[in-house]
Amino acid sequence: MTQTTGRPTHPESASAGPAPAVTGPAWHRIHRAWSVAAVTFVTIIGAAGFASLPGLLIEPLHGEFGWSRGTIGFAASVNLALYGLTAPFAAALMDRFGIRKVVACALTVIAAGAGLTVFMTAAWQLVLCWGVLVGLGSGSMALAFAATVTNRWFSARRGLVTGILTAAGASGQLVFLPLLSWIVEHHDWRPAAVTVSVAALVVVPFVWLLLRDHPADVGLAPYGSDTPVPKPAAAPGAARRAVKALRDAVRTGPFWLLAGTFAICGATTNGLVKTHFVPAAHDHGMPMTAAAGLLAVVGVFDVVGTIASGWFTDRFEARRLLAVYYGLRGISLMFLPMLLAPSVHPPMVFFIVFYGLDWVATVPPTIALCREHYGEDSAIVFGWVLASHQVGAAVVAFLGGVARDAFGSYDVVWYASGALCAVAALMALVIRRRPRAGAGLPDAAEV
Repeated sequence: MTQTTGRPTHPESASAGPAPAVTGPAWHRIHRAWSVAAVTFVTIIGAAGFASLPGLLIEPLHGEFGWSRGTIGFAASVNLALYGLTAPFAAALMDRFGIRKVVACALTVIAAGAGLTVFMTAAWQLVLCWGVLVGLGSGSMALAFAATVTNRWFSARRGLVTGILTAAGASGQLVFLPLLSWIVEHHDWRPAAVTVSVAALVVVPFVWLLLRDHPADVGLAPYGSDTPVPKPAAAPGAARRAVKALRDAVRTGPFWLLAGTFAICGATTNGLVKTHFVPAAHDHGMPMTAAAGLLAVVGVFDVVGTIASGWFTDRFEARRLLAVYYGLRGISLMFLPMLLAPSVHPPMVFFIVFYGLDWVATVPPTIALCREHYGEDSAIVFGWVLASHQVGAAVVAFLGGVARDAFGSYDVVWYASGALCAVAALMALVIRRRPRAGAGLPDAAEV
């Protein structure tokens, strides 16, 4: 089950047939790295179901319990903040205990948090279940998971694989959002929460049975490499390593620029659109199912845009790609207040397609820049950069609800977010470029 007909561990195999391709040995079967990537993709899809629900809960919880949108937004902000702050420690825990154990535990915590919300009667319980439990679990399933799998299992096609795994979150939104919005509208919000809980639990057996921690576990070299990489010993002191990686990174300029741009990325995606688009569209008379359907379409084009971004990242300078992505996103957000209406019309469809292509296209070039500057610690450093992404998302998730309560609309938040994207585009261009000769050695050694 775990063997391939190619034997990259034996150098004499190079002379036993045609010359190998430059990207690695000539395997006669699909390399195991692709099956690991497939399991990772499905796992992230299963975990992404929870992310589809908060924006759908604002109106039902406001109507049933009388909680303000700011209060509900606070629970969402706790979730988003913990999602980000847990990520760097989760990456280190994967080095210590293995990917399978960490991911299986994370999915179980997500299932528990989502399931317990059906019994809540007070706002603090929403914060505890959806904010703390789901936030901690999802943080361990964050993009640092995708970065760890990519770094360990792939030597070639890293940008493409990163784009595919990043797109898994959008695929989860595509799968769950229309279903959850239909359940909320026709059967209340509690069955929707149970659906998310069950979806997370269903993925656990796949993770445990099919996911492997390292190519060395199955006697392979990483995809695209002739040289086997020995499995590193379990690294004790996961928390200490995560903090040390942060301490080293904060002394460098690229870290602050990457963290700043990614904070704006989170503010203008998860914090703003994913959390507040549905209630904002509902304010203009659009049915909840129609607004949720538009977000699902964002997910469709996000898959296309993110995979394309990974392909571009393998071929073009990452910081310039970031500048283009943020600039286009800011322009689209500036036009959104003029497009919201009771029904779906062609300009709104154009916005959804345009915005969807740019939703998380920023992730592959951001991971590439972390890999370029921080080598073997790149997954953990990216975890800290992701923490800034989620802190930015948390701030806007909360302030967006407060702004809606105070001004009666979301317009000021849309315009401010568009301006922030312009700032992020400029910050991306300031990131210094590491000389390719210096960046090549860490890349070859990364696991």
